[in-house]
Amino acid sequence: MPAITDADFAQVVEGPGVGLVLVDFWAPWCVPCEKLSPIVQALAAEHAGTLAVVAMDVDANPVASARHAVLSLPTLILFRDGQEAARITGTTSEKKVRKALAAHLQ
Repeated sequence: MPAITDADFAQVVEGPGVGLVLVDFWAPWCVPCEKLSPIVQALAAEHAGTLAVVAMDVDANPVASARHAVLSLPTLILFRDGQEAARITGTTSEKKVRKALAAHLQ
């Protein structure tokens, strides 16, 4: 899963014609983030070509995470053409992640 930074966030997530982008906001010390990572990676593989999936370390990149009010970890935000379409926060199950994203992946 590619990592993005504050410097390239706008281009990767909010740029013209980017489509669906799932941003995994995480931190190296976040144990629930580690547990969610395989689920996010599976989604990336299943929806390659339809959904771009990227990761952002909030400790190293505080600007974008603050701008999007990421207040707890893990946080997944699905952007559609640069606009927030769905948000999943905290420890959750694969079933709940898939359900939250299903309508947007049709």
